[in-house]
Amino acid sequence: MAKKAPAKETKKAGHYDASDITVLEGLEAVRRRPGMYIGTTGIDGLHHLVWEIFDNSRDEAMGGFCDDIEVAILPGNRIRVTDNGRGIPVDIHPKTKVSALETILTVLHAGGKFGGEGYKVSGGLHGVGASVVNALSTYMRAEVHRDGGKYVQEYKNGGKPVAQVKKVGPSDRTGTIITFDADPSIFSVIEYHFQTIINHLRQQAYLVKDLRITIIDMRDLSGRDIDKLDEKDTFWMRDLGIDAPSMTFYFEGGLRSLVGFQNRHQTPLHKTIFYVEKDFIPTGGSEKDSVQVEIALQYVDDITARISAFANNIYNPEGGTHITGFKTALTRTLNTAAKGSGSAKGGSSSGGKDSDNFTGDDVLEGLTAVVSIKMREIQFEGQTKGKLGSVEALSATQTVFSEAFAAFLEEHPDEAREIIGKAALAMKARKAAKAAKDSILRKGALDGMTLPGKLADCQTKSAEESELFIVEGDSAGGSAKMGRDRRTQAILPLRGKILNIERARLDKMLASEQIKNLVVAMGTAIGDIFDLSKLRYHKIIIATDADVDGAHIRTLLLTLFYRHFRPVIDGGYVYIAQPPLYKIKKGKEVFYAYTDEQRIEYVGEDMPAVSDEALAESDEMETEEEAASAKAPVRQAKISVQRYKGLGEMNPEELSETTMNPSNRVLKQVTIDDAQDADRIFDMLMGTDVPARKSFITSHAKEATLDI
Repeated sequence: MAKKAPAKETKKAGHYDASDITVLEGLEAVRRRPGMYIGTTGIDGLHHLVWEIFDNSRDEAMGGFCDDIEVAILPGNRIRVTDNGRGIPVDIHPKTKVSALETILTVLHAGGKFGGEGYKVSGGLHGVGASVVNALSTYMRAEVHRDGGKYVQEYKNGGKPVAQVKKVGPSDRTGTIITFDADPSIFSVIEYHFQTIINHLRQQAYLVKDLRITIIDMRDLSGRDIDKLDEKDTFWMRDLGIDAPSMTFYFEGGLRSLVGFQNRHQTPLHKTIFYVEKDFIPTGGSEKDSVQVEIALQYVDDITARISAFANNIYNPEGGTHITGFKTALTRTLNTAAKGSGSAKGGSSSGGKDSDNFTGDDVLEGLTAVVSIKMREIQFEGQTKGKLGSVEALSATQTVFSEAFAAFLEEHPDEAREIIGKAALAMKARKAAKAAKDSILRKGALDGMTLPGKLADCQTKSAEESELFIVEGDSAGGSAKMGRDRRTQAILPLRGKILNIERARLDKMLASEQIKNLVVAMGTAIGDIFDLSKLRYHKIIIATDADVDGAHIRTLLLTLFYRHFRPVIDGGYVYIAQPPLYKIKKGKEVFYAYTDEQRIEYVGEDMPAVSDEALAESDEMETEEEAASAKAPVRQAKISVQRYKGLGEMNPEELSETTMNPSNRVLKQVTIDDAQDADRIFDMLMGTDVPARKSFITSHAKEATLDI
């Protein structure tokens, strides 16, 4: 008689043992949690795949083994990156027992950047770049040219090799070609932005001197051009002679060229751009411990500082130790030079008092600088590499820059005079601004005890549920005050257009009554005493008219927030109201259309908008006709369309229902996707470079929505 199998033990709720531990093999972890490796599966993460493959080629260039890289977007949004470097090794790896190529493309934390002499400097730290791209692709093809041969290996379905690497023929080239298709089951949208790729790779070309980078967009090819795309037999796509959008970058000047590019819409104070490139070896260290420091700077006739930081060619938006060392050396060197020349501080050469010394903010005004360091062992703070944490970079940057910049000032007396004069002017403005702040932003005002008279404040003291509507004009302000929720909504009306602050210092800004009212109402103060934790409203809503003047006022306000209240935007506290353009009445029913498309959807293209007077007459006639034909069995409802030219044309009920009531309103949150590009556009639109502004408007005129 067969023995009965023992009953399977059922786990109790909350039971936890070894069987609950999941072990993800190979690249499965990447596919399960892609955000851990590329940040997001949105459009930024999609482009991150391109950066990862490109960075491998760029690291070859940083080591001096490559001087030409091509990035091509092929039909079907397939990416192909080609370089003329050494070619990924294809011999058998002693530990994995498969080729080095397959190891790099299928094993996390495998690469030539953890030691040895493969790479002295690289941007990759973890050895996950190429393998992550392979894991998140439905198809990848690696083509390697080295040692007189051409080798190919293909991967499918998340990084699984189709076969072992195979030599398919001879080759007189060296280099690597990686082609991949991003996985649509991972990325909801697979659509590469040509301009985004151009902007990123242009920056990289500046950072690696004498490197040629070509970007080609071949997605719209057809006919004979498609027939030419036999990538198996073509090394460079550009050699096919196909007419497709492309861009090539090559800069011999390195960071010097980058500073010139960033200042192309500015007025330089000195023609000669300062530049230094030098290796720093710490005391007691060896060549392996060296830090390469490269810095370029130029002062312009502006009040904004623009400092870009890079470590091993990785952009550091939050700065880090290299920027700390640079700023310290800049302040100290300019103070020393000013004392020696006697030309600063109003001609005083004593420099005995701290109040007569330049501060860090003084010497940064109008500065455009790029600071780049390269080192073998590098450390960042956080996963995003946004801030450099390597302590060695501080002393290296400080020492190299101090010596070189002091020599520059001594050898270029005219440039030194302009730079020191600029800092002296900034110091005077700082003192004037401090006096203005002391008189205007007293403690009582910051605590909300002396709020501006124009402000209709809300009742709640909770910033999380408080909203501030900045409205255009007293008429709209009156309607908004009557239609608001007094408990949570505050109203601050503006009288016309505020000061354009793009070229205005703090003292002049605070002399403007409207800007002063806004600063006091927000509660954060401004300048060096700005404190985001004291923000009184967690929704600041710009509500202007849907016309040219309203758009101008909105731009002026956004310029103010971007230049002086950037953390408020970064925190997600700034919004733009979207009031309706049309009120549509169909019989007794009322609809609001926020776009022309919605209006056409409701009433068709032939129905014109009418004035307030005509609408009132239409309403009276409709009422009389209704009374006269009350017994009529069937009556077709009349349709009228009213075009709102401004918020002031709405009565309080309409404004509340369409623009202020959280249940019905439409708000656009203001975000900054690319700070450098935003800085450039604000400077172009609100600055003094008229030809650049004219060119920008002409180029983008077809994209504008006209209010005729």
